[in-house]
Amino acid sequence: MNSHNILRDKSLALKVAKYINERCSRDKYTIMHVCGTHEYTITHFGIRSLIPKVDLRAGPGCPVCVASPVNIDLAVKLSLMDNVLVTTFGDMFKVRGSKFSLMDSKGMGGRVSIVYSIHDAVELARRNPDLEVVHFAIGFETTAPSTAAMILSNPPENFSIIPTHLLIPPAMLHLLNLGEVRIDGFICPGHVSTIIGVKPYLGIACSKRVPMVIAGFEPLDVLIGVAMLIDMINNGECTVKNEYTRAVRFEGNVKALEFMDKVFKVSDAYWRGIGFIPNSGLELRDEFSMFDARVKFDVNVEADYNMPPGCRCGDVLRGLIMPWECPLFAKVCTPENPVGPCMVSFEGSCSIAYKYGGFTFH
Repeated sequence: MNSHNILRDKSLALKVAKYINERCSRDKYTIMHVCGTHEYTITHFGIRSLIPKVDLRAGPGCPVCVASPVNIDLAVKLSLMDNVLVTTFGDMFKVRGSKFSLMDSKGMGGRVSIVYSIHDAVELARRNPDLEVVHFAIGFETTAPSTAAMILSNPPENFSIIPTHLLIPPAMLHLLNLGEVRIDGFICPGHVSTIIGVKPYLGIACSKRVPMVIAGFEPLDVLIGVAMLIDMINNGECTVKNEYTRAVRFEGNVKALEFMDKVFKVSDAYWRGIGFIPNSGLELRDEFSMFDARVKFDVNVEADYNMPPGCRCGDVLRGLIMPWECPLFAKVCTPENPVGPCMVSFEGSCSIAYKYGGFTFH
């Protein structure tokens, strides 16, 4: 982008912010998003400083942050077994389960390899037939289709996954049902919405009387999304609007959804810092159980877990506090020495706040 476009976009952003501020008829509007990339845009560009009457809260938009410690413990145990190689994405490498992370496991002699895609994990299995390759399949609806497509591609027998995919709309409904934070509106995640489309949000918006806007990731996208929400809140509209029309269709990505439906079934799931959320996870269907590492290997893991002492990642994930309100933030807990999961992933709210601050628009 050249300097002319940057100046133009900044000028437009300031105009949209002015529009928002002029239409804020009360002292505070609380708008939540559930996307790590949205939090990056909001924080990195200091969007909160432009619209002081809009309280932009980050919900559970980081799949690494909410990953179940039980699944991490399973991955650690498997990596320490003979002839087992565990593959994972880079931002999952440092996240601890009940005691250890996969990075800790590698330090103890475990077999762990960081990959860029599930395809890389399958290729490792093909090139190493004497090894059992187990992929830590993590992510929301954005990455679940690639996992499904790979399972449907007839991978080798020595390949399996730890299925940890989670679904965003049930988590949004759960937060509304908890009622811990008054949520006036939602910015729906752009990446997830390219897969699922608009429809899955409609029932929640109507039944809970909460407007929603699907937004893209540029500062202008976010500000326009907020402006749309402020108008909807003021007008009493409770529906779903799509700001991100250049990437999101109403019906979503039909082929990706077909792949997901063939391979996965919906189940209840545990979200770290939040708890069990009904119908928020994806399990492999019975006909694909041979690729489920939990079925393939006879390994028991304990389900007991508490956040580290003083860590308030759970409150951050539920939108109760901002990262800098945690007593450990930037003191004991840093990206180099993360205490809680929100400081580990590049999509984690604490990690983003630590790196960018984001208190002034630029």
